[in-house]
Parts: sequence; C-alpha cells; structure tokens
Amino acid sequence: MRKIVRKLIGEKVPNIILFILVDLFVVIFTAFFSVWIRFDFGSIPEPYFINSYQYLTVDFIIVFVTFLVFKLYTSVWKYVSMIELVNIVAASIVSEIMMFVYKFIFDIKLPRSTYIIQFFLIVALTSFSRFGYRLMRALYIRYQNKKKSRNTMLIGAGDAGKMIIDEVFNNRAEFDSRIVCVVDDNKNKVGSHIRGLKVEGSTKDIERLAEKHNIDEIIIAIPSASKEKIDKIVTECHKTSAEIKILPSIYLSMNENLSSPMSQIRPLSYEDFLGRSEIVVDTDEIAENIAHKVILVTGGGGSIGSELCRQIARCNPRMLVIFDIYENNAYDIQQELLRDYPALDLHTVIGSVRDYDRLEKVFKEFHPHIVYHAAAHKHVPLMEVSPNEAIKNNCLGTLNACKLADKYEVDKFVLISTDKAVRPTNVMGASKRICEMIIQSYDKMSSTTDFVAVRFGNVLGSNGSVIPLFLKQIENGGPVTVTDKEMRRFFMTIPEAVSLVLQAGCYAEGGEIFVLDMGKPVKIYDLAEKLIRYKGFEPNVDIKIEITGLRPGEKLYEEILMDEEGLKETPNKLIHIGRPIRISSDFLKKLDELIKAAYKNSSDIKDRVADIVPTYTIDKERIGK
Repeated sequence: MRKIVRKLIGEKVPNIILFILVDLFVVIFTAFFSVWIRFDFGSIPEPYFINSYQYLTVDFIIVFVTFLVFKLYTSVWKYVSMIELVNIVAASIVSEIMMFVYKFIFDIKLPRSTYIIQFFLIVALTSFSRFGYRLMRALYIRYQNKKKSRNTMLIGAGDAGKMIIDEVFNNRAEFDSRIVCVVDDNKNKVGSHIRGLKVEGSTKDIERLAEKHNIDEIIIAIPSASKEKIDKIVTECHKTSAEIKILPSIYLSMNENLSSPMSQIRPLSYEDFLGRSEIVVDTDEIAENIAHKVILVTGGGGSIGSELCRQIARCNPRMLVIFDIYENNAYDIQQELLRDYPALDLHTVIGSVRDYDRLEKVFKEFHPHIVYHAAAHKHVPLMEVSPNEAIKNNCLGTLNACKLADKYEVDKFVLISTDKAVRPTNVMGASKRICEMIIQSYDKMSSTTDFVAVRFGNVLGSNGSVIPLFLKQIENGGPVTVTDKEMRRFFMTIPEAVSLVLQAGCYAEGGEIFVLDMGKPVKIYDLAEKLIRYKGFEPNVDIKIEITGLRPGEKLYEEILMDEEGLKETPNKLIHIGRPIRISSDFLKKLDELIKAAYKNSSDIKDRVADIVPTYTIDKERIGK
C-alpha cells in the first residue's frame, strides 16, 4: 500500500492517464450503483440492467469530453481548491444532461431519477478522488517530514514570509524545511498567528527561540530590509548554530519569479556582510550609453574586467574587445560570453598595455568609442618588493592607453582607480595616483576624448582580496590572519564596482574622479569573525584569528577623497565627483623620466615616485629601507 501511495505522491504516472483511469472507474461504478439505489438495492429489471452497462463507452466519452472542456484534466491535484469543486459540479451537470438527451433520442430506457442519483455520485467520487489525493499527499508528507525535516525559523511575518510558509506547506516533498517558529520586529505582530504559526518574538529572541525549538535552519525573509538591518539580524543569527539563508532584496527579486520565493532563497553570502544597502544605478542610462558602440576593456579577464564585459554584453554593444595579457583568464570570459550572448560581436586579443605598438594595432583595427582601462598590478605587498613593475605596468600602461585614446579620438576613457591612491603609503597606491594624474593631464590636452577615473575601495570576492584568503584559511582549519585588530576598509561587491564604472562613463565630462559613497568602513577583524561563523565555526574556539602586524605599505585606515579635492554630487546621490587638483606643468616630463628609471630597475624608484606624488609617504622604518 505504501508503494502505491509513494507512486501517487511522487506523481510517477502522468496526470492525464491517472485522471482518465479514475474517471473511467467513476463512470462504470455510478452507472450501476445509481440504478441499484433507484430500486432500493434490490433486484434490477433486466431491460434497465442491460441499458445501464450497454452504453458505458458513450457515457464515458461524454464525461471525458465535458471534463476536458472544463479543464479538469489540466489542474494540479496537489493544489486542488474550491475552483476545481465548482468546475466538477458544472461539468457533472452538463454531462448528465447530455447523457439524458442522447438516451432520450435513441429511446434507451432508464428511470429518470437515476440521472439525478448519478450526478450526485459523480460529483462525490470525482471530488473525493481529487481532494482525497491532496489529503493523502499531505499525510504522507507529514509522515516523511517527521523523519527528515529540518526545524526552520522564519524571520519576517510579512507578505514574503506568508508566501514562503504557503510554498513550504504545499511542496513539502520538495523541501526538507519544516517551519516551526516565526520572528518579527513588528510589536503588533508578536503573539499573532500567520498561516497557523505563532509569531513568538522579535529578532532579539532569536538565540532563545533557536534553542527552544532546536532550530537547524534560519530563513531571513525581509526582502525590503536595508543591509544595515540584515547585518544586525545576521549578527543575532550567528549566536546560534543554525544554517542561515536569505531571500534577496526586492530590487534583485524583481528580475526573478516572485511567485516562487523558495526558489530565490540562497545561503548567506559574504556579500551580505557589506553592512549597507547596495548601490543602484540607472541601467537604462548605462545601456543607452553603450548600445551600438565599440567597447574596449583592457584587463578584461580580471575580476573587475570580466564583470565589466558581462554587464557591457547585456547592453547590446556593436562590438566588445577584450584585451588581456593572461590568456587563461581571457579565454574563460570569452567562452562564457560566447555561450551567454551568441549574437555578440566579440574579439579577444592577447597583449600587454606596456607594448605600445601591440596596443595601437587594437585601436587602429577596432576604433573603440569607449575604453575601460582595468589592466593593472594591484597587490600591495607584492608591489612593495617589486616597485619598478608597478610603474611599468600601471603608469606606462595607462600612459600608452591614454595616448592612443587621444590619437584615435575615443569618445570616453574610464580608468579603474583605487582608494589607496589617496595619501598613499605604498607604491601601488602611489602608482594609481599617478594614473589619475595622467588622466587629468590628458583630459586638458585632448579636444576629442573625455578622460575620467573611478575610485573605489576593496572589492568583495575579487582575485587576491581578503575574503577568498580568509575562506581558504578557514577551509584549511585556520588560523585566519588579520594584520591589525583595528584595521578598517571600505568594501563593495564586484557588480557594484562595475556599475559605478559604467555609470561614471555616462556622467563623464572630462577630468573627474568619481567616488562611491560606501558608508562606514568595515572592521577587518569583525569581517573575519563573521566569515568563520558563516562557515559554521566559532571564532577563536574552532578557528583561531591571528594578528600578524601591518604589512609593508599598509595603513590602518583607507581614505576616499583628499581634502583638497572636495565633493560634488551627481544625479546618483551615492556617486560623487572629486574636483581635479593642480598638477605641476612638468608632470609628464617627470613621468617619462620615472618610466625610464623603472625600466633600468632603479633602486631609488620610490623616492622618484614621491617626487611626483607629494602625498606619498614611504614607511621606510617598516619596509626596512
């Protein structure tokens, strides 16, 4: 019997076949039984007995066609409701009338009362088959859930929470979650019931309720909540041992199927540790700026460059050119874009931005309208021990790209910069500050091209960033290394960073340094604790956090804008513009001398950089020079 139930519950048999078999049985059974009831369960006269089964085929065809017209074979039994019951009654009335008419026309003798009796029997048995299936399925699921379900706490008693409860109940065979507790910070909801489940407290009660109900899983279902609010909730959730999942924000969910919130629930991501709301840009404006244009992305295989390529590909460019020295990265993004955007006119070129002639061939062949310059060395400690390489790649590469952008009359040139360019204490940040100065110099000289820079903080999840390092250290059992307990950094997600770059291209008038308002800086030690809990461990119990001391060129706090730059708003209030600062008239001459010295692998390259960037501080005591 259990195997039969399992087959029915699992819907192994196609619905249409199962429906037909059930309704065939109903027609056969009611044809005999209605006549038998008419004669008080006694003997049935022979003419009536013969007429009750001789025309069963015609009766079934009439019922089948009528039920088909009333869409009783396309409804899903596990969701059967009053709508199906109304349709069953209506279809049964129509089918009985049709059976009565054809039997009357062909003089097929049956007591008229049998049609009425058969009508009620068909309604009863057909309804029982549909609703009985739902009941049997619910009992089976409850039995199964007692064995395998995970006790789930739902945070949020709003519309999203109601939808999740409904979906979990109606699809328990698909989900192993069993919601046993609801939490909401709305005082008016605490103590009330939602879909039969009591709202037992606020987010301050998460730890207590998790222990009370032996919670295995917590689902945060407040898609309209700010990142600040989510961050506080996650902090409370981390006091438990439960797995944490989240329903994405409404902004993201608008692009998905809102009728199925459970399909959108995902495990907590490191991006949820941002502690602020994500930046929202004008995607229509960005698409309009890129559509039908030739776009060149240098460093297109890197973390930022590849995401630039993805978002650009969605904006219907005339052509996208990826330029990168690392063929493996370039190949990966090339294959991804060819798969996802088969109509995209895509060209992938291998080469270095240091090589002027190679880069010129690209400009000459493709004549880009917009250039996004993401090619650069970015690792602070590595550049501290190889400072000449930072100058060769970052400064010369940017200089070459700017020269060619001006020569081939590119409309807009957007440099990817960093907050480490502000009062730099490392050569990587100083080299990027020089890149910003190159941008501002060429913007003054060029009559055809708008040169701008986009400055942002650390990018969550990018190659070489702190989060992949922490995750690998946690995977290896620790310790997680933090340079200083008070170190703070500004963070943004890769999509945020790229959106900012693309939006800057829309606002560019020339010479600006665009900056994202990234809210408050994140304490790296706190981030390490959250990541350890995110992986299910207890900080300094299961995984140790080790303080290693500042590395060469590092500082405790990053800045976004130099004081003398000031701030100017843009149409997007989270994006600001730093006004250009004065650059000495002999800057380009000094830059040429710096690049020549770098190619001679000069030992005093940092001093030469400091001569060009007055705000650059060389920490000789810590670096040992």
